[in-house]
Amino acid sequence: MDWDTYADNALKSFAEATTAGELAEAHTAWLGRRSELKVGLRNVRDRETGMALNAVRERLEEAFAAREAELERAVLAQLDEQLDVTLPGLPLRRGRLHPLTQIRREVEDIFLGLGYEIVDSREVETVWHNFDALNIAPDHPARTMMDTFYVASARAGTGGSGLVLRTHTSPVQARTMLTRKPPIYVVCPGRVYRTDELDATHTPVFHQVEGLVVDKGITMAHLKGTLDHFARAMFGPEAATRLRPSYFPFTEPSAELDLWFPQARGGARWIEWGGCGMVNPRVLRSCGVDPDLYSGFAFGMGIERTLMFRHGVTDMRDMVEGDVRFTRAFGMEV
Repeated sequence: MDWDTYADNALKSFAEATTAGELAEAHTAWLGRRSELKVGLRNVRDRETGMALNAVRERLEEAFAAREAELERAVLAQLDEQLDVTLPGLPLRRGRLHPLTQIRREVEDIFLGLGYEIVDSREVETVWHNFDALNIAPDHPARTMMDTFYVASARAGTGGSGLVLRTHTSPVQARTMLTRKPPIYVVCPGRVYRTDELDATHTPVFHQVEGLVVDKGITMAHLKGTLDHFARAMFGPEAATRLRPSYFPFTEPSAELDLWFPQARGGARWIEWGGCGMVNPRVLRSCGVDPDLYSGFAFGMGIERTLMFRHGVTDMRDMVEGDVRFTRAFGMEV
């Protein structure tokens, strides 16, 4: 084998390669495991031949590395010609607040403007705070497993711990009355839990906002005026509320709250929005408030429901499934 001729042919092959792929093929042919040079190195029997073949290998490897660097520089130069570094970059998409968070903050701002305090508390509640303190009888349907998530106890089994995932934010009101003296003006937004299946109009985890006022001389007129202001702030100056007699264990008298919504899909109409009433004297007494000195009102509505009919959302699953296109439609950036 004439190794000088071999080296010249290899160098010519490297020089003629115009792409990284062609250069890699040339390297395999002249310096690869099965190339004549590598086979010769494996079969060498004397020192002089070994030194000569190693000299050829080093020469070819240096030539290959030089040509590889040359091709890389050519590619980079071509990129520099195509890339205009003075052009503006692509805008980054900023995150957006979830529409439920937007509405919650809007509600909080409305009541902060009225002098209320925003209060929230634990989501794992005692049965007493969630039911007993609110005059919900032991045989009330809301206590059954059909409505309530009970926290299991390792010893006593389901429900034996005396704890539940709160079914409403009313326990926050009870804890507020237990820990401070009137006058009390609070709004309690937060996450609540019911044993519902997820569908277009139900979800096992949702959000409520409840309000509580306890002071001297509070009447239904104060409740109605507060709700009218709240409705106009949320739905526009033409919005109004009406009260229909109803029953809730923690208020007496109690009422269903309807909203007159002029911008509703299909035309202006009354829409059921929530519940309200005067705080039941039994609830005041169980929370350490003298009902002979103080009276109060309470109200509550679902934040998801508010979002649905204010913005025409027809499927509650859109709010919880995490599709960023739903959030972007509401436009408020973080």
